[in-house]
Amino acid sequence: MKGLEQQEPAYVIHRRPWRETSLMVDVFTLNHGRLSLIARGANSARSPLKAQLQPFQPLVLSWVGRGELKTLTEVDPRSAPALHRTVSIYSGLYLNELLQRVLPVADPYPTLFAAYIEAMATLSEADDIEPVLRRFERAFAEALGYDFAWDRATDTGQAVEAGQSYCYDPEQGIMAVPGQGVRLQHLPGDVLLALAAGDLQSPACRRMAKRVMRVLTDYLLQGRPLNSRSLFTHLRGE
Repeated sequence: MKGLEQQEPAYVIHRRPWRETSLMVDVFTLNHGRLSLIARGANSARSPLKAQLQPFQPLVLSWVGRGELKTLTEVDPRSAPALHRTVSIYSGLYLNELLQRVLPVADPYPTLFAAYIEAMATLSEADDIEPVLRRFERAFAEALGYDFAWDRATDTGQAVEAGQSYCYDPEQGIMAVPGQGVRLQHLPGDVLLALAAGDLQSPACRRMAKRVMRVLTDYLLQGRPLNSRSLFTHLRGE
């Protein structure tokens, strides 16, 4: 049958009611990237699909259809560690929103899919979620062509020096001289070098990594809001 896909590893990243008894499910798949599937009858009381098509649950899916909106035909849930802590659930929702709102339809990102699996596994057990989020954000940026090196200024081609101050532009990365697209300035070279060495624990590195990745993700979102950010704000206010 044309348009039939069988046994594709996937995760649900968003779902919503569709017509009377069905669900429209956005999924992130290994070989087809982000897709929208119609799960017919999944929103009815007797359907097992409603419980199976949950975020953070690894699945193997089959579907049929040649257009952009396809019809789900089979769901095979697989086992994985669950996200129990509130901060881990909110973090998972944040990653899902990034994927849903930014990834183009039907473009495969197998390396990003692997990074997502790793992030889900780590969030299930990590007490410190910030390094997990920063690593995924870097993988996300790299998959979309916006990767950069913490320790090299793209405008000069020179290595970052500890005693100097630098800038950040989402399209160009770290820069020695402020340009038209620069969003962040006064980034200390010693902190950039520490980030290049993998330091996501020291307070200065954590602050800078979060600032830079916030600017980059906002740039990629192009004004699209992230509801999960308000969840984090609420959590910190409790």
